[in-house]
Amino acid sequence: MDPGFGTWGSSSGAEMQITQPFRNRTNKVQVSNVPSHVQWEEIKRLLSTFGNIHHCDQGPAKSESAYSVFVTYETQDQAQQAFAQLNGYEVGGSPLKVDFIMDQNRVNRGGRNGGRMPYNNSAYSGNSAPIRSIDFPFRILVLSDMVGAIIGRSGGTIRQITQQSRARVDVHRKENAGSLEKVITIYGNPENCSTACQKILEVMQQEAQNTNKGEIPLKILAHNNLIGRIIGKNGNTIKGIMEKTEAKVTVSSSIHDVNSFNIERIITVVGKFENICKAEQMISAKLRQSYENDLAAMAPQALMFPGVHPMAMMSTMGPGPRGGPPSPPYQMYGNSQSYVPPVVYSGSSPSQQLEPNKEQVCVYIPNSAVGAIIGTGGSSIREMISSSGASIKVAQPNKDEPVEKQTERKVTVIGTPESQWKAQFMIFKKVTFEGFAGFQDARLKVEILVPSSQVGRIIGKGGQTVRELQRITHAVIKLPGENQNSTAEEVPVHISGEFYSSQAAQRQIRALVSRSQFNRGHRGLIPNPPQLPPGPGQPL
Repeated sequence: MDPGFGTWGSSSGAEMQITQPFRNRTNKVQVSNVPSHVQWEEIKRLLSTFGNIHHCDQGPAKSESAYSVFVTYETQDQAQQAFAQLNGYEVGGSPLKVDFIMDQNRVNRGGRNGGRMPYNNSAYSGNSAPIRSIDFPFRILVLSDMVGAIIGRSGGTIRQITQQSRARVDVHRKENAGSLEKVITIYGNPENCSTACQKILEVMQQEAQNTNKGEIPLKILAHNNLIGRIIGKNGNTIKGIMEKTEAKVTVSSSIHDVNSFNIERIITVVGKFENICKAEQMISAKLRQSYENDLAAMAPQALMFPGVHPMAMMSTMGPGPRGGPPSPPYQMYGNSQSYVPPVVYSGSSPSQQLEPNKEQVCVYIPNSAVGAIIGTGGSSIREMISSSGASIKVAQPNKDEPVEKQTERKVTVIGTPESQWKAQFMIFKKVTFEGFAGFQDARLKVEILVPSSQVGRIIGKGGQTVRELQRITHAVIKLPGENQNSTAEEVPVHISGEFYSSQAAQRQIRALVSRSQFNRGHRGLIPNPPQLPPGPGQPL
């Protein structure tokens, strides 16, 4: 889930928060139907994306399979954002239910239900579309000199667009400084996204008339993996859209390379206003369906990478045959037709002083590859940081050791599971493509920290768990001995393997640690803790 709900660029360059008008003013909510297998720390991280939490208490379990959470936010607006965005949001396969909690002295002189006042969720349906696990970001390109008109004075225009469409609109005006065009990303259900797009197009056409700019086309951005489905076999799909809408639709042959993980093509729609809107709806529906089909195709493989959204995995793969869905990273993990992509992500261990949902990984690269990773004037590492969203730092050489004996250099990566995936992929590919000594076998060598109290859990009785981890991930995992004397709160785990093997091992170990810590803190809430996924050829 993106922590920046309702953000947009103001004319001053600052980020501002848009909230929908609500009649009920309270900073307290109750979140119900939380699956009991969801870790307590993870649900707290999810709730904290809407603002600062003053109190967060677990309510009584209404059944063996679900419990509730009582949350007090710093402001009423934060609570209302949580109410609007989380109602119906799927966590662990179950839709959450959110109610406001009114203070006792504000509800009918204390109220008949002890101060808790439920509200009908349907009363606010559409006020702000819940962000779902497969929510599709709709992206368009606009001329940079149109951004001011779209935002409006003091944000009035963009606020009105948001309220009328019930969609979330992000104007990325700070990115790609000096470029002629800027990106706008719209989130919500298909109808709301199309309404927001229509309102933005109306503003652009009015601005074009005022400045004599002539005809304004609609430019839709689509990932390169999805373009084949828009064009169709022998161009039949795109021809059909043009025939039904009487709009002209073209797809650029060039790449709009926002960054290394968002390689997009431009779909340009020209015609009468109403025809452009019809074409947009058909194109958006095709893009969204193709995206969801790709997620479904990724499902069996994604089971091996708990905590990473399939979109991050898709970003490191090329298109499949004939422009179809991206080829899965592995074909070894069995089959599943009922997988639901994870929506709550595992974070780092509690002792690491990192932001919520941030993890630290040390990647070891050949000493001879340091220059390629950094690049001329730091260009390569800056591109990796920008593209992945992670912090990447290359350690300095050890002054106490002769240079000729220093064969490896440590690269510290800090970021979310998704940014970790991308940053490690870029480092791995940079080194393997350059063919540096020590990387010919294409193995990624990393180190992660785990609580020392969890080493035994990872090793398992007689080493059974770690052997099973190595079998299903095809990675080599080295842990310190369970009885090794150490006063450290955390100990290193070394993982080596092909890129996807290394990622699978990292994710499985982190999930194992998170489940164990959750079980210790909340005994009795999880009747059947999830186990490791099956190995090759075993049923899921």
